[in-house]
Amino acid sequence: MASQDWFDKDFYKVLGVSKDVTPAELKKVYRKLARKYHPDSNPGDAAAEAKFKEISEAHSVLGDPEQRKEYDQIRAMGSGARFTAPGSAGQGGFDDVFGGMFGQGGGARGYTTQQGGNFDDVFSGLFGNGGFGSSSGGYRGYGGPTRGRDVTAHTTIDFLTATRGETITLQASDGKPIKVKIPAGVADGQKIKLRGKGQPSPDGGEAGDIVLTVSVRKHPVFERDGLNLRVNVPVTFTEAALGATIEVPTLGGDPVKLRVAPGTPSGRVLRVKGRGVQTAKGTGDLLAVVQVAVPSHLSAEAEEALKSFAEKLPDENPRDDLLARARG
Repeated sequence: MASQDWFDKDFYKVLGVSKDVTPAELKKVYRKLARKYHPDSNPGDAAAEAKFKEISEAHSVLGDPEQRKEYDQIRAMGSGARFTAPGSAGQGGFDDVFGGMFGQGGGARGYTTQQGGNFDDVFSGLFGNGGFGSSSGGYRGYGGPTRGRDVTAHTTIDFLTATRGETITLQASDGKPIKVKIPAGVADGQKIKLRGKGQPSPDGGEAGDIVLTVSVRKHPVFERDGLNLRVNVPVTFTEAALGATIEVPTLGGDPVKLRVAPGTPSGRVLRVKGRGVQTAKGTGDLLAVVQVAVPSHLSAEAEEALKSFAEKLPDENPRDDLLARARG
């Protein structure tokens, strides 16, 4: 994104959060909004797609600690401060330059450009010791090379690809393919930086980067829990009470057999070692969460048998401890 736009857009307002929002809270809000307005959830809805791009743009800045710091500093200067990035005079907006840069299948893609280098360096040069110099890129003054602008982009991948990792291809507007290696275990909302793949420098300096934000589609069965995979497994009352050996699905593989011990309650977690997400940092487990399934229809004979069974149970109320603790 061009720094000019940072004066005019209130990203905190776009996401509906306060300026002191924590990274965890910001991520939670963004995920909720992204799910609501994602084009896959609103096919053909141009307003939802525009809103999705707007919240993605806001999160791409506020979700990056360095960019958020720069954004806050720029906004703190007030709307009266204006400047143009080097090399942009007489050209269209930055969105015109990179319009439609990315596209891949039916997934949503977004893009913005941002000022390369560090804003602290730019403004300390303007208001500090009287020189324009900066050693970290960006505008260096006195004819020094300018770092190309970064480009932010978005892609959506399926759950299995995010878990195992894969090399995907993004299509640039000039027809050139850009290969991106998705690491195993990439999380929803995680950013991948492609160094030197952004906008070229206008005067022979270092090229900018592409900062790719990855959205991961939900799986109908499995859910990420760090490096672990969590799955809810229904069992019958008889299996939970008497014990049983059951089959549990694994991600992209054959089911595994697990032993349910007699008297297993609903909510107990059975662990399968090494069947979670495999990354360079480690391998997670498969967590099977037992859910006791209650039959919705009983025959008259089964109902009578169940009543007879209930009469033989100890006269205990399983909620006695709960009620006592609630009373303090």
